[in-house]
Amino acid sequence: MPRLRGLVELGKVNQLDVVKEVDFGYYLDGDDLGEILLPNSATESMLEVGDRVAAFIYKDSEDRLIATLKTPKAQVGDVTTLHVNAITPIGAFLDWGLDKDLLVPFAEQTQEMIEGNSYVVLLYVDVSNRIVASTKLDKRLHREPVNYELQERVEIVICDYTDMGYKAAINGTHWGMLYRNEVFKELRIGYKTKAYINRIRDDDKIDLLLEKPGFSASDELANKILEFLKKNDGHSSINDKSSPEMITRLFGVSKKKFKQSIGHLLKAGQITIESDGIRLT
Repeated sequence: MPRLRGLVELGKVNQLDVVKEVDFGYYLDGDDLGEILLPNSATESMLEVGDRVAAFIYKDSEDRLIATLKTPKAQVGDVTTLHVNAITPIGAFLDWGLDKDLLVPFAEQTQEMIEGNSYVVLLYVDVSNRIVASTKLDKRLHREPVNYELQERVEIVICDYTDMGYKAAINGTHWGMLYRNEVFKELRIGYKTKAYINRIRDDDKIDLLLEKPGFSASDELANKILEFLKKNDGHSSINDKSSPEMITRLFGVSKKKFKQSIGHLLKAGQITIESDGIRLT
């Protein structure tokens, strides 16, 4: 991950100590970078010398390091959806929750961005040591070696649709694929969720699943079914004879997985299957 000199990371939240109080704010210990200003406008509480704060470090309009205790909508390395506030001669500026908007240079736009629209972008530090964003995810992702474990839980962002399924950014570093026939709920561009590494191919392409493979996934679904029954007075008319569409709408899984889970619950004595549905024991 791109870093500044020393231990302080640009575009990240850092744990820093207050070393000086002045009329217009506080100075934080930036290690080799020296003291970093935390303006009064960037904190909602009074601080004292010696306090440790979680401060986000970025640059002001004059390219000086500055700190804030406000939480931005994204940090360096994140893939997320952000709204375009303005188009200028140097690029598009996005709302990322801070006073200074985030730049997407024209060279980092897959297509010309439009004011008022939202786009999936990746935040990074460029060669000039500026925090910027890019919609050219193919250029920025999958540049590091793949080192995931099978069934590892990861964070994903849905970035594109293909004939095969959904293309997703994994942990802001790699591409992965969710196959359409293994997804049982609607996914939209920019949607963030958890997923699991299902397969790593010889060419380092990664296949994903929204549910953990094996019995753990069944256990999670079983808990959903039990919670559903509890909220409906211990009974539901939905059972193994219900339509796949109804099961997918209620639980976001295939009918096959649903039948497996209620089979486990029946075997465990937690439900009974009756002519009019299923019931908590």
